Amino acid sequence: MTSMASKPSYRDAVRNIAPYVPGKPISEVKRELGISDVLKMASNENPLGPSPLVQQALRESVDQLHLYPDGYAYELRQALAGHLQVEEEQLVFGNGSDEVIRMIAETYFCPEDEVVMATPTFSVYRAVADLMGARPVEVPLQNHTHNLWAMAQAITDQTKAVFICNPNNPTGTIVSQSQLKSFLRDIPSTAVVVLDEAYYEYVKDESYRGSLDLIGEDHTVIILRTFSKVYGLAGLRIGYGISDSETVQLLERVREPFNTNAMAQIAALASLEDQAHVDESLAVNERGKAYLYRAFEDMGLEYVPSHTNFILVDVGRDCLRVFEELLAKGVIIRAGASFGYPTKIRVTVGTEEQNTRFVAALADVLATT
Repeated sequence: MTSMASKPSYRDAVRNIAPYVPGKPISEVKRELGISDVLKMASNENPLGPSPLVQQALRESVDQLHLYPDGYAYELRQALAGHLQVEEEQLVFGNGSDEVIRMIAETYFCPEDEVVMATPTFSVYRAVADLMGARPVEVPLQNHTHNLWAMAQAITDQTKAVFICNPNNPTGTIVSQSQLKSFLRDIPSTAVVVLDEAYYEYVKDESYRGSLDLIGEDHTVIILRTFSKVYGLAGLRIGYGISDSETVQLLERVREPFNTNAMAQIAALASLEDQAHVDESLAVNERGKAYLYRAFEDMGLEYVPSHTNFILVDVGRDCLRVFEELLAKGVIIRAGASFGYPTKIRVTVGTEEQNTRFVAALADVLATT
């Protein structure tokens, strides 16, 4: 006779974690709808792809895949430190900046700690707080922008960290460095301040620059950046954190061995050598934003002016229905419902051809829904 086996117990904190829902992949849409020509404008990827130097470096390295990567990412560390004008010991690398966010949580968050963040913002902040049994404290945006005054008021003796997504995802808005300095003066030094700058390179506003100067002052500041966006390496998953060397040493204690793969390191190193590709990517993005702004205005749609490579736009009707109708036309965007915006969509800025196709599809959908 066999008996019913009981299931292993698991941590209560796991119940609170909502699985991350990425933008729908092209392959899935092709399988589900039988469409061969699919355009993805949902995940804020660089439509130009990676630099030609990256592609060449990867081709030349495929015969080394049987070797483990450099666990310390020495060559990339040297190059990036020079690029940023920081010390090598101030850098920590992750399998995407998402992993660095998790390292921060594993290093600092304890059950009953509070973690202050905006809402809506990047969902991984709440996920890692839930993972560690900490309590997310969400502060609503004001005019689609971080309300730093309200966030400072939300900090208590139990606050362990504050996440500021700058530019913010999904709204594309920024807070200036002068605002951040005022914010730091208003909060206790016992709270870790995490500045997520995944879209840093896209920002043209000069008031935004200078976050590296905040490191090493009275507060523990960790800056997050990535090679996924303007550098076009989202598929290789490599990002990094910048902080004071003492903080980085703590994060290194929870970093998984060989967490950044060899090809990712090679690609990131090569991408730093091709500023022309970055400049071209930024130029394509600026032209694309201008075109989409005009198109939205012509359609009578309100949008949030963006400092990134995506735009949040109000389509004035059920965003999930618009998402499905666009999907049927082979165009993938991000519905705003998951961000708490039932009538808004987020669209990645593409090439001229991609933007034109999206606008035509959106116009058709809005005319029939």
